[in-house]
Amino acid sequence: MYPPTQHYFHLYIGRQTSPILTNTPLLQPVPRCAMEGIEHRTVRVNGINMHVAEKGNGPIILFLHGFPELWYSWRHQIHALAALGYHCVAPDLRGYGDTDAPPSATSYTCLHVVGDVVALIDSLGGEAVYLVAHDWGAIIGWYLCLFRPDKVKAYACMSVPYRPRNPKMKPVETMRALFGEEYYMCRFQETGVMEDEIKSYETAQVLKKILTDRTPGPPYLPKSDPFGLKALDGPLPLPPWISEDDIKYVADKFDQTGFTGGLNYYRAMDLNWELTAAWTGAQVKVAVLYVVGDEDMVYTTPGLKEYVHGGGFKKDVPFLQDIVVMEGVGHFLNQEKPQQSTALIHDFIKKF
Repeated sequence: MYPPTQHYFHLYIGRQTSPILTNTPLLQPVPRCAMEGIEHRTVRVNGINMHVAEKGNGPIILFLHGFPELWYSWRHQIHALAALGYHCVAPDLRGYGDTDAPPSATSYTCLHVVGDVVALIDSLGGEAVYLVAHDWGAIIGWYLCLFRPDKVKAYACMSVPYRPRNPKMKPVETMRALFGEEYYMCRFQETGVMEDEIKSYETAQVLKKILTDRTPGPPYLPKSDPFGLKALDGPLPLPPWISEDDIKYVADKFDQTGFTGGLNYYRAMDLNWELTAAWTGAQVKVAVLYVVGDEDMVYTTPGLKEYVHGGGFKKDVPFLQDIVVMEGVGHFLNQEKPQQSTALIHDFIKKF
């Protein structure tokens, strides 16, 4: 283990900005084989079979991935935090990887997926866990904290902040009004359409584009060339934080299962709105750390920064502890800056 090192990030509280530091040591990089020491098993939860990757012993940290990802997105954090004395658990969420994928979008509501997660926690002993989540995993994390705060000790949320339910307009209608038909979430709505468009490209190329894109939000997918790949002369180059082997592992899984499971989360958003009317105006009362990259397409979407830094976020999440904006970092920050992300997670959860 390396000796403790101090690392600076920017912490935003309201309109104030100040550097923070962490004394958590940056541990060894992920082993040459990302699977080394990680155990895999299948757990029966909420009527489906869920694949789980895990490593370590101690307090449980539950990791929830986003789109288009797998448990594998947390490989760096699993190794590092297991070495610090935690039991790290990262499932493939419903519809992804080696977990069952019901065909209908109506099987991907927040109640279904939170039900999966609660059943998984119960299978691990039922006590509250440390929660770490990113992208769609972060959205599920917010629902978990809203519905079952008794299951969460503290929540380290990456990229996607809490957004309260708007009782006057459904989500897809809202997004069409704000961003138009080519906004990516709107383009994902019709079953089979985006799946067919993805099939016209190599899965690995699509994943490379999504994982490495730095275009400021909101993201658009024009029908003429949704991923901007037609004009390329060759394969997209990869940044140093992700390898061809990493892409291949994820691409092989999506080639086996397709993208419908992951896209169904977007197709269930309006149904989520209908099902959560009873939580309109409810606050999330769990201790939260929010971490985002300043080049994240979520963070650069109009209105997001105003909500996060203008007091709305803190009003909806009163136990929000810190907001950390990582400079020069994109959407997939837990993979792009794994050591720094892990240090922030550890410094936060060890308080609880």
